[in-house]
Amino acid sequence: MKNIFTYSSALVLGLALVATPDADAQQFSKRKQYNSIGFSLNAMNYFGDVTPVTNFTSLRLGATRVGAGVSITRRFYPRLSGRFGLSYGRISGDDSQAANSEDPDARFRYNRNMTFRNDIFEASAVAVIDLIENRNNYLKRPDFVPYVFVGVAGFYHNPKGLVGKNSLGLSEGSYVPLADLRTEGQDKAYGQTQISIPFGGGIRYRINRNFDASLEIGWRKTFTDYLDDVGGKYADPSKLSTPSQQYFGRDITRSISQPDNNFNPTKFPGFTNPVSQRGDSGNKTDWYIVTGVTLNYILTPRIKNPKFR
Repeated sequence: MKNIFTYSSALVLGLALVATPDADAQQFSKRKQYNSIGFSLNAMNYFGDVTPVTNFTSLRLGATRVGAGVSITRRFYPRLSGRFGLSYGRISGDDSQAANSEDPDARFRYNRNMTFRNDIFEASAVAVIDLIENRNNYLKRPDFVPYVFVGVAGFYHNPKGLVGKNSLGLSEGSYVPLADLRTEGQDKAYGQTQISIPFGGGIRYRINRNFDASLEIGWRKTFTDYLDDVGGKYADPSKLSTPSQQYFGRDITRSISQPDNNFNPTKFPGFTNPVSQRGDSGNKTDWYIVTGVTLNYILTPRIKNPKFR
């Protein structure tokens, strides 16, 4: 985590040097800089293997979950600010809801019948670039300001699978952590602490002297394919020794409870062949998206009076 903050600080500083000419730095004195704290209410979605279409452009609005966050922002230059934030949210997916059983291209995923949820804790550092500059102090800031942002984030995630009807002695309706089960026969569990690249945009509105409100949407490009615990191929059954591993690793156990009377496992090799693809072979990373409303409170800067001799 220490390296994440080091790299993110360097990124913010680099953007500041690129986005702000020397003339701007000279005209925008430190007396016009200020800090603000923000409280956010977020909606979270994800792109991955358990979505209507298994690529970056697909999401299911019915899987949206609520999250929250806090942040602190430092205004450095007329257009540039640095923001550090902490947030929590949940993503989820359900093959039986996302995949159409009548669509030949989606039939496999419908009968795969994967259901998961994942709680994500994120720490981020981003550079915020205003599209309308303000060379004055916070009292004379514009009423509406569109902006974009980019940065670095570190997050912890913990995907869990929902237990349905089964004959393995598992508690129906419970959620089981999946990372340590190695459901695809991995030699070791995938990392639950990961790095992502947050980027997006929003619009900020001045409410009064000290309060701003903003609406923002941001994507997180991750470097893991296991936000949903689905990414590779089916495991060799010999590597799935516990009831939980058998249940979540060999999807046939769940699929026979699907309300699809025409389902025949032999027509779907992945349910019986350990070398068949379980996830989308063309999409090697998952994404999550955060849409939020933030209330920012500007911390009134101290005003230094000039000294007279």
